[in-house]
Amino acid sequence: MSDEVYRKVATVLNTLPNGFPPTGSGVEIKLLKKVFEPDEAVLFCRLKLTYETADQIAQRSGIPLEGLAGKLESMWKRGQIESRLAGGVRVFRMMPWIVGIYEFQLNRMDKEFVELCEEYSAFLGPQLVMTKPQLMQVLPVEKDIPANYEALPYERVSSIIENGKSFAVNECICRKKNQMLGKGCDKPLEICMGIGDEPGLFDNHPWGGRVISKQEAYDLLKKAEEAALVHLTGNVEKGHWYICNCCGCCDRQLEVTRAGLTGVINSHFYAEIDPERCVSCGICANERCQVGAIDEVEGSYRVNRNKCIGCGLCVSTCSSEAMRLIHKNPEELLSPAKDEMDWYEKRAVHRGVDFSAYK
Repeated sequence: MSDEVYRKVATVLNTLPNGFPPTGSGVEIKLLKKVFEPDEAVLFCRLKLTYETADQIAQRSGIPLEGLAGKLESMWKRGQIESRLAGGVRVFRMMPWIVGIYEFQLNRMDKEFVELCEEYSAFLGPQLVMTKPQLMQVLPVEKDIPANYEALPYERVSSIIENGKSFAVNECICRKKNQMLGKGCDKPLEICMGIGDEPGLFDNHPWGGRVISKQEAYDLLKKAEEAALVHLTGNVEKGHWYICNCCGCCDRQLEVTRAGLTGVINSHFYAEIDPERCVSCGICANERCQVGAIDEVEGSYRVNRNKCIGCGLCVSTCSSEAMRLIHKNPEELLSPAKDEMDWYEKRAVHRGVDFSAYK
Protein backbone atom coordinates (compact mmCIF):
# COMPACT_ATOMS: atom_id res chain seq x y z
CA MET A 1 0.00 0.00 0.00
CA SER A 2 1.07 3.59 -0.67
CA ASP A 3 2.85 5.53 2.05
CA GLU A 4 0.15 8.19 1.78
CA VAL A 5 -1.80 6.90 4.78
CA TYR A 6 1.33 7.07 6.92
CA ARG A 7 2.10 10.57 5.70
CA LYS A 8 -1.38 11.50 6.86
CA VAL A 9 -0.66 10.12 10.35
CA ALA A 10 2.66 12.00 10.39
CA THR A 11 0.85 15.22 9.46
CA VAL A 12 -1.74 14.70 12.19
CA LEU A 13 0.95 13.99 14.79
CA ASN A 14 2.87 17.09 13.76
CA THR A 15 -0.32 19.16 13.97
CA LEU A 16 -0.69 18.12 17.59
CA PRO A 17 1.15 20.52 19.90
CA ASN A 18 3.79 17.95 20.93
CA GLY A 19 5.06 17.72 17.34
CA PHE A 20 6.32 15.07 14.93
CA PRO A 21 8.50 16.91 12.37
CA PRO A 22 8.94 15.68 8.79
CA THR A 23 12.32 14.58 7.49
CA GLY A 24 13.91 14.30 4.09
CA SER A 25 14.88 10.69 4.71
CA GLY A 26 11.40 9.38 5.52
CA VAL A 27 12.55 7.76 8.77
CA GLU A 28 9.36 8.97 10.47
CA ILE A 29 7.29 7.01 7.93
CA LYS A 30 9.31 3.86 8.64
CA LEU A 31 8.63 4.36 12.34
CA LEU A 32 4.89 4.69 11.79
CA LYS A 33 4.90 1.52 9.68
CA LYS A 34 6.42 -0.30 12.65
CA VAL A 35 3.57 0.87 14.86
CA PHE A 36 0.45 0.94 12.65
CA GLU A 37 -1.15 -1.32 10.11
CA PRO A 38 -2.72 0.72 7.27
CA ASP A 39 -6.29 0.38 8.54
CA GLU A 40 -5.16 1.37 12.05
CA ALA A 41 -3.44 4.44 10.61
CA VAL A 42 -6.65 5.48 8.87
CA LEU A 43 -8.69 5.09 12.05
CA PHE A 44 -6.13 6.92 14.18
CA CYS A 45 -6.52 10.04 12.03
CA ARG A 46 -10.27 10.10 12.74
CA LEU A 47 -9.87 10.31 16.52
CA LYS A 48 -9.53 13.30 18.83
CA LEU A 49 -7.53 14.22 21.92
CA THR A 50 -10.70 14.05 23.99
CA TYR A 51 -12.22 10.73 25.04
CA GLU A 52 -15.19 9.39 23.06
CA THR A 53 -17.16 6.16 23.01
CA ALA A 54 -17.19 4.02 19.89
CA ASP A 55 -20.77 5.21 19.29
CA GLN A 56 -19.72 8.86 19.47
CA ILE A 57 -16.79 8.26 17.12
CA ALA A 58 -19.06 6.50 14.62
CA GLN A 59 -21.70 9.23 14.74
CA ARG A 60 -19.17 12.03 14.37
CA SER A 61 -16.99 10.49 11.69
CA GLY A 62 -19.41 8.35 9.69
CA ILE A 63 -17.34 5.22 10.33
CA PRO A 64 -19.59 2.12 10.53
CA LEU A 65 -20.21 1.18 14.14
CA GLU A 66 -20.05 -2.57 13.56
CA GLY A 67 -16.71 -3.87 14.78
CA LEU A 68 -15.46 -0.38 15.66
CA ALA A 69 -15.25 -0.92 19.43
CA GLY A 70 -13.24 -4.10 18.93
CA LYS A 71 -10.87 -2.39 16.52
CA LEU A 72 -10.33 0.52 18.89
CA GLU A 73 -9.67 -1.81 21.81
CA SER A 74 -7.16 -3.71 19.68
CA MET A 75 -5.37 -0.44 18.90
CA TRP A 76 -5.32 0.41 22.59
CA LYS A 77 -3.73 -2.94 23.40
CA ARG A 78 -1.09 -2.24 20.74
CA GLY A 79 -0.19 1.07 22.39
CA GLN A 80 -1.48 3.25 19.54
CA ILE A 81 -4.28 5.09 21.37
CA GLU A 82 -5.46 5.68 24.92
CA SER A 83 -8.50 4.09 26.52
CA ARG A 84 -10.18 3.94 29.88
CA LEU A 85 -13.50 3.12 31.48
CA ALA A 86 -15.77 6.09 32.16
CA GLY A 87 -18.86 5.18 34.12
CA GLY A 88 -18.44 1.57 33.08
CA VAL A 89 -18.22 2.48 29.38
CA ARG A 90 -14.94 2.22 27.45
CA VAL A 91 -13.81 5.45 25.82
CA PHE A 92 -10.92 6.16 23.44
CA ARG A 93 -8.71 9.01 22.24
CA MET A 94 -5.61 9.58 20.12
CA MET A 95 -2.17 10.15 21.66
CA PRO A 96 0.76 12.32 20.57
CA TRP A 97 4.01 10.60 19.67
CA ILE A 98 5.78 11.84 22.86
CA VAL A 99 4.63 11.54 25.58
CA GLY A 100 2.32 8.83 24.27
CA ILE A 101 2.67 6.34 21.43
CA TYR A 102 6.44 6.03 21.74
CA GLU A 103 6.34 5.18 25.44
CA PHE A 104 3.48 2.73 24.92
CA GLN A 105 5.68 0.72 22.54
CA LEU A 106 7.90 -0.25 25.48
CA ASN A 107 6.94 -3.92 25.41
CA ARG A 108 6.85 -4.16 21.60
CA MET A 109 10.11 -2.42 20.69
CA ASP A 110 12.80 -4.31 18.81
CA LYS A 111 16.25 -3.42 17.50
CA GLU A 112 14.88 -1.97 14.28
CA PHE A 113 12.45 0.25 16.19
CA VAL A 114 15.10 1.67 18.53
CA GLU A 115 17.51 2.27 15.64
CA LEU A 116 14.81 4.19 13.77
CA CYS A 117 14.02 6.17 16.93
CA GLU A 118 17.70 7.01 17.34
CA GLU A 119 17.89 8.23 13.75
CA TYR A 120 14.69 10.25 14.11
CA SER A 121 15.82 11.88 17.36
CA ALA A 122 18.05 14.24 15.34
CA PHE A 123 14.84 15.75 13.90
CA LEU A 124 12.41 15.31 16.79
CA GLY A 125 14.76 16.20 19.63
CA PRO A 126 15.33 19.88 18.83
CA GLN A 127 11.61 20.53 18.43
CA LEU A 128 10.77 18.76 21.68
CA VAL A 129 13.34 20.52 23.83
CA MET A 130 13.39 24.00 22.26
CA THR A 131 9.64 24.74 22.30
CA LYS A 132 7.86 26.20 25.32
CA PRO A 133 6.20 25.29 27.54
CA GLN A 134 8.64 22.52 28.37
CA LEU A 135 7.52 18.91 28.13
CA MET A 136 8.48 18.06 31.73
CA GLN A 137 9.24 19.60 35.10
CA VAL A 138 11.58 18.53 37.89
CA LEU A 139 10.25 17.16 41.16
CA PRO A 140 13.00 17.75 43.74
CA VAL A 141 13.94 15.33 46.49
CA GLU A 142 11.18 16.39 48.83
CA LYS A 143 13.12 16.31 52.09
CA ASP A 144 15.51 18.87 50.58
CA ILE A 145 12.82 21.51 49.98
CA PRO A 146 13.60 24.39 52.37
CA ALA A 147 11.65 24.14 55.61
CA ASN A 148 10.72 27.82 55.44
CA TYR A 149 9.14 27.45 52.00
CA GLU A 150 5.58 26.19 51.58
CA ALA A 151 5.88 24.19 48.36
CA LEU A 152 3.02 24.18 45.90
CA PRO A 153 1.36 20.81 45.21
CA TYR A 154 3.03 20.39 41.79
CA GLU A 155 6.43 20.95 43.43
CA ARG A 156 5.99 18.01 45.82
CA VAL A 157 6.33 14.46 44.58
CA SER A 158 4.21 13.29 47.52
CA SER A 159 1.24 15.31 46.21
CA ILE A 160 1.24 13.30 43.00
CA ILE A 161 1.44 10.02 44.90
CA GLU A 162 -1.30 11.00 47.35
CA ASN A 163 -3.62 12.03 44.50
CA GLY A 164 -3.10 8.68 42.78
CA LYS A 165 -5.58 5.82 43.02
CA SER A 166 -3.46 3.16 41.31
CA PHE A 167 0.23 2.69 40.59
CA ALA A 168 2.48 0.62 38.34
CA VAL A 169 6.21 0.44 37.66
CA ASN A 170 7.85 -0.45 34.37
CA GLU A 171 11.20 -0.30 32.67
CA CYS A 172 12.64 3.07 31.71
CA ILE A 173 12.20 3.24 27.94
CA CYS A 174 15.19 5.57 27.51
CA ARG A 175 17.53 3.27 29.41
CA LYS A 176 16.12 0.18 27.67
CA LYS A 177 16.55 1.78 24.24
CA ASN A 178 20.15 2.67 24.96
CA GLN A 179 20.88 -0.81 26.26
CA MET A 180 19.47 -2.28 23.05
CA LEU A 181 21.83 0.05 21.16
CA GLY A 182 24.78 -1.14 23.24
CA LYS A 183 25.31 2.10 25.11
CA GLY A 184 23.16 1.86 28.21
CA CYS A 185 24.15 2.50 31.82
CA ASP A 186 23.82 0.35 34.92
CA LYS A 187 21.19 2.48 36.67
CA PRO A 188 18.01 0.61 37.74
CA LEU A 189 15.85 -0.36 34.78
CA GLU A 190 12.47 -1.09 36.39
CA ILE A 191 12.09 2.40 37.82
CA CYS A 192 9.54 4.54 35.94
CA MET A 193 6.08 4.92 37.42
CA GLY A 194 2.56 5.28 36.11
CA ILE A 195 -0.10 6.89 38.31
CA GLY A 196 -3.81 6.36 37.74
CA ASP A 197 -6.70 8.52 38.85
CA GLU A 198 -8.98 5.52 39.32
CA PRO A 199 -8.50 2.18 41.10
CA GLY A 200 -7.39 -0.73 38.95
CA LEU A 201 -6.32 1.41 35.99
CA PHE A 202 -3.19 -0.66 35.37
CA ASP A 203 -4.86 -4.07 35.63
CA ASN A 204 -4.32 -5.65 32.18
CA HIS A 205 -3.10 -2.31 30.86
CA PRO A 206 -1.14 -2.42 27.55
CA TRP A 207 1.68 -0.34 29.05
CA GLY A 208 2.33 -3.46 31.09
CA GLY A 209 4.59 -3.17 34.05
CA ARG A 210 3.98 -4.36 37.57
CA VAL A 211 1.09 -3.09 39.66
CA ILE A 212 2.36 -1.70 42.97
CA SER A 213 0.87 -0.22 46.13
CA LYS A 214 1.13 3.39 47.28
CA GLN A 215 3.80 2.40 49.80
CA GLU A 216 5.75 0.63 47.06
CA ALA A 217 5.50 3.83 45.02
CA TYR A 218 7.15 5.75 47.84
CA ASP A 219 9.79 3.02 48.15
CA LEU A 220 10.45 3.34 44.41
CA LEU A 221 11.07 7.07 44.75
CA LYS A 222 13.59 6.40 47.51
CA LYS A 223 15.33 3.79 45.35
CA ALA A 224 15.55 6.28 42.50
CA GLU A 225 17.03 8.97 44.75
CA GLU A 226 19.64 6.55 46.11
CA ALA A 227 20.60 5.75 42.51
CA ALA A 228 20.95 9.48 41.69
CA LEU A 229 17.98 9.55 39.33
CA VAL A 230 16.03 12.75 38.69
CA HIS A 231 12.25 12.74 39.21
CA LEU A 232 10.52 14.19 36.12
CA THR A 233 6.81 14.54 35.42
CA GLY A 234 4.47 16.42 33.10
CA ASN A 235 4.79 20.20 33.10
CA VAL A 236 1.30 20.82 34.47
CA GLU A 237 -0.19 21.78 37.82
CA LYS A 238 -2.62 18.86 37.95
CA GLY A 239 -3.37 15.67 36.08
CA HIS A 240 0.07 14.05 36.43
CA TRP A 241 0.03 10.43 35.31
CA TYR A 242 3.69 9.47 35.34
CA ILE A 243 6.94 9.99 37.19
CA CYS A 244 10.06 9.21 35.17
CA ASN A 245 13.29 8.63 37.08
CA CYS A 246 16.02 9.75 34.73
CA CYS A 247 19.78 9.72 34.32
CA GLY A 248 21.95 12.18 32.44
CA CYS A 249 23.29 9.59 30.00
CA CYS A 250 19.99 8.19 28.72
CA ASP A 251 17.34 10.90 29.05
CA ARG A 252 17.63 13.31 26.11
CA GLN A 253 16.50 16.37 28.08
CA LEU A 254 19.12 15.83 30.79
CA GLU A 255 21.69 14.91 28.16
CA VAL A 256 21.31 18.20 26.25
CA THR A 257 21.27 20.14 29.52
CA ARG A 258 24.59 18.54 30.42
CA ALA A 259 25.86 19.57 26.98
CA GLY A 260 24.99 23.19 27.73
CA LEU A 261 21.49 23.74 26.34
CA THR A 262 19.65 25.15 29.34
CA GLY A 263 15.97 25.69 30.09
CA VAL A 264 14.74 22.52 28.39
CA ILE A 265 13.17 21.23 31.64
CA ASN A 266 11.03 23.39 33.88
CA SER A 267 12.43 23.66 37.39
CA HIS A 268 11.49 25.63 40.47
CA PHE A 269 14.63 25.40 42.61
CA TYR A 270 18.38 25.59 42.31
CA ALA A 271 21.21 24.32 44.52
CA GLU A 272 23.77 26.41 46.33
CA ILE A 273 27.02 25.46 48.08
CA ASP A 274 28.19 27.08 51.30
CA PRO A 275 31.97 27.38 50.76
CA GLU A 276 32.58 27.56 54.51
CA ARG A 277 31.04 24.11 55.00
CA CYS A 278 32.20 22.41 51.80
CA VAL A 279 34.97 19.83 52.37
CA SER A 280 35.60 19.40 48.60
CA CYS A 281 34.83 15.68 48.57
CA GLY A 282 33.44 15.97 45.02
CA ILE A 283 30.55 13.53 45.55
CA CYS A 284 28.01 16.12 44.43
CA ALA A 285 29.78 16.76 41.14
CA ASN A 286 31.11 13.31 40.36
CA GLU A 287 28.38 10.97 41.61
CA ARG A 288 25.12 12.82 42.03
CA CYS A 289 24.59 15.64 39.53
CA GLN A 290 23.09 14.35 36.28
CA VAL A 291 23.54 17.54 34.25
CA GLY A 292 27.11 18.60 35.05
CA ALA A 293 25.99 21.69 36.93
CA ILE A 294 28.67 21.56 39.66
CA ASP A 295 32.15 22.72 38.70
CA GLU A 296 35.45 22.28 40.49
CA VAL A 297 37.15 25.65 40.81
CA GLU A 298 40.55 25.96 42.49
CA GLY A 299 40.05 22.93 44.69
CA SER A 300 36.48 23.73 45.72
CA TYR A 301 33.07 23.41 44.10
CA ARG A 302 30.38 25.79 42.92
CA VAL A 303 26.98 25.44 41.24
CA ASN A 304 26.44 26.64 37.69
CA ARG A 305 23.04 28.33 38.09
CA ASN A 306 22.35 28.21 34.36
CA LYS A 307 22.56 24.42 34.25
CA CYS A 308 21.23 23.47 37.68
CA ILE A 309 17.75 21.90 37.54
CA GLY A 310 17.12 21.93 41.29
CA CYS A 311 16.60 18.18 41.65
CA GLY A 312 18.18 18.03 45.12
CA LEU A 313 20.23 14.89 44.48
CA CYS A 314 23.37 16.70 45.58
CA VAL A 315 21.77 18.09 48.74
CA SER A 316 20.52 14.77 50.07
CA THR A 317 24.00 13.18 50.15
CA CYS A 318 26.18 16.09 51.27
CA SER A 319 27.85 14.82 54.44
CA SER A 320 29.00 18.29 55.49
CA GLU A 321 25.55 19.83 54.90
CA ALA A 322 27.12 22.42 52.64
CA MET A 323 24.43 22.10 49.94
CA ARG A 324 20.93 23.51 50.03
CA LEU A 325 18.01 24.05 47.67
CA ILE A 326 16.73 27.57 47.07
CA HIS A 327 13.40 28.42 45.47
CA LYS A 328 13.73 30.59 42.40
CA ASN A 329 12.59 34.19 42.44
CA PRO A 330 9.20 34.88 40.83
CA GLU A 331 10.78 36.54 37.79
CA GLU A 332 12.81 33.39 37.10
CA LEU A 333 9.87 30.99 37.29
CA LEU A 334 7.81 29.56 34.47
CA SER A 335 4.57 28.34 36.00
CA PRO A 336 3.37 24.99 34.63
CA ALA A 337 0.22 24.87 32.52
CA LYS A 338 -2.95 24.34 34.54
CA ASP A 339 -3.66 20.94 32.99
CA GLU A 340 -3.03 18.88 29.87
CA MET A 341 -5.34 20.85 27.57
CA ASP A 342 -3.93 24.16 28.79
CA TRP A 343 -0.45 22.81 28.00
CA TYR A 344 -1.62 21.82 24.52
CA GLU A 345 -3.05 25.30 23.93
CA LYS A 346 0.12 27.09 25.06
CA ARG A 347 2.40 24.74 23.13
CA ALA A 348 0.31 25.14 19.96
CA VAL A 349 0.73 28.91 20.14
CA HIS A 350 4.51 28.61 20.43
CA ARG A 351 4.68 26.14 17.54
CA GLY A 352 2.17 28.04 15.41
CA VAL A 353 -0.10 25.04 14.82
CA ASP A 354 -3.89 24.82 14.79
CA PHE A 355 -4.98 21.56 16.37
CA SER A 356 -8.63 22.57 16.81
CA ALA A 357 -9.77 19.71 14.55
CA TYR A 358 -8.47 17.23 17.13
CA LYS A 359 -9.78 18.79 20.36
